[in-house]
Amino acid sequence: MPSFDIVSEYDKHEMTNAVDQANRELGTRYDFRGVEASIELQDGQIVLAAEEEFQLEQLYMMLANALTKRKLDLRVLGEPQDHKSGKQVKRTYPLKAGIEQAEAKKLVKKIKDSKIKVQAAIQGDQLRVTGKKRDDLQQVIQMLKEDESVSVPLQFQNFRD
Repeated sequence: MPSFDIVSEYDKHEMTNAVDQANRELGTRYDFRGVEASIELQDGQIVLAAEEEFQLEQLYMMLANALTKRKLDLRVLGEPQDHKSGKQVKRTYPLKAGIEQAEAKKLVKKIKDSKIKVQAAIQGDQLRVTGKKRDDLQQVIQMLKEDESVSVPLQFQNFRD
C-alpha cells in the first residue's frame, strides 16, 4: 500500500550557513559600526543581541534575509523571548523541529475533511499517510503545500509504492 511521511525538520548545516551569512552582513553594515551586536546559533535556538530594540529588528531582518536565501522557511523560528542583560537586549528564537501533537491533530483533521481516500496516523513527531492510490497521496501533498494555515514547515519523505 503506498504511503509517505509528513515531517517538520530544518537542515542544520544550512541553518549554520545562514547565521554565518547574516553575521558577515552585520560586519559590513555601516549602521552597526562600533555597536556590540551579534547573531548566534546555540543549542537549537538563535540568539540576537544588540544595544537597542530597533537594532534587534534590523538583526532579525538580516537573519530572515539569510534564511530565505538559503531556502529555509521562516516558520522554523519559534516565538521570540526577550531578555535584558546589562546594556544589551537579547532576543531568543527557539528552532522548531517535529510536529507538535496539537498541530498533528489539526493536520489529520484537514486530511480527513478533504474526503480523499487516505488514512493519516500520528507517529511521534511525524505523520504517516497511507492510501490505495498514488494519486490520492499526491493530492494530499498538494493540498497541504497550498494550505496557508499550517504553522510549521512541512516536508514529505519516504514516498513508497
